[in-house]
Amino acid sequence: MEPITHFLTGACIGRAGFNRKTAYATLAATLAAEAGDLDILWGFAGPIDELKHHRGITHTFIAVPFVAAAATGAAWLFHRWRQSRAARPSAGPIQKVRPPSEVRWGWVYLAAFVAAASHILLDWTNNYGVRPFLPFNPHWYAGSFVFIAEPILWALLFSAVIFPWLLGLTDKEIGGRPTRFRGQGWAIFALTGMVILWCWRWAEHAQAEAMLNNTQVATAPVTRIAVEPYPVNPFRWHAILETPGYYQTAEVNTHTGSIDSEAPRDVLYKPTDTPAVEAAKRTPLGQVYLDWGTWAVVRDIGQYPEPGADPPQLPPGRTWTTVEFSDLRFAYAFRGTGRTSGPSPLSGWVYIVDNRDEAAEGMGNHVQK
Repeated sequence: MEPITHFLTGACIGRAGFNRKTAYATLAATLAAEAGDLDILWGFAGPIDELKHHRGITHTFIAVPFVAAAATGAAWLFHRWRQSRAARPSAGPIQKVRPPSEVRWGWVYLAAFVAAASHILLDWTNNYGVRPFLPFNPHWYAGSFVFIAEPILWALLFSAVIFPWLLGLTDKEIGGRPTRFRGQGWAIFALTGMVILWCWRWAEHAQAEAMLNNTQVATAPVTRIAVEPYPVNPFRWHAILETPGYYQTAEVNTHTGSIDSEAPRDVLYKPTDTPAVEAAKRTPLGQVYLDWGTWAVVRDIGQYPEPGADPPQLPPGRTWTTVEFSDLRFAYAFRGTGRTSGPSPLSGWVYIVDNRDEAAEGMGNHVQK
């Protein structure tokens, strides 16, 4: 999931009861809930390293205790800073810095631990996938029933943060006694709503898959099926069907029971493995992409310069071609009819010279240096 959902989930975990046990529970849980995505720092090493390490070791069960410890350590540093400020002599007649509340570091760590584990669970629900058993098992796992950015989850989680704050302002205006731990009910409501939405989407995902299995969408035998989510609408799904010779996409509506797929509009014939394609698969990008891309398509698209990457400058008699890597899981739109246009998100490319040598490679508009 994107950072907003992770941060707000962590805040709700802290406010669901941990903050009644100790100070800094919500702070540590919020930090731990998003800390796994620090692997994006690999992007400074280039887009291929970013793809290789994204949702890698920081998104594993073995890393959860360490992520929780780091978040707890950050809370401890903040605590020490507050202590030093509270102990500093006041420059005026009134000490304005409130001393820190009671801290139970075991509870702080437990809140951070639960929040760090929630990051893996949330990322598993979408179709990008996670590798939670690294370094022992490199297999990717994906629930594929929640879109990577889900506005319904935002509404639930934001309500758990905003409404208690608004009620607190109301108490101040009418002179009511402030509630020390306001928001626990809202946090539990938001987290419960998240689980209910997951269960609903899981059931609709299973129904969409059953509809495809019971309907002859493709004219050739289907070897495997994938069902990908759209945001907001739990009844709408994007399907991919693989046959020995081609891929076929379809739009599934579990509410109306309809499957929209038409050849040749929704058919992609499997591209030929040219020498340039075979050479591209052996490059660093090719190895990383094929490890991650469970529905990867690799195509030799000819002398097509990629944006931001100058094509190879070669002497006469030598040739170059562009090999494109894309993943059909993300080759759909979430507006309009769902048909695709332009390059697929999360696509990669390699310039191959003389059908054997790599000249440049990258992801989208980012060139690997």
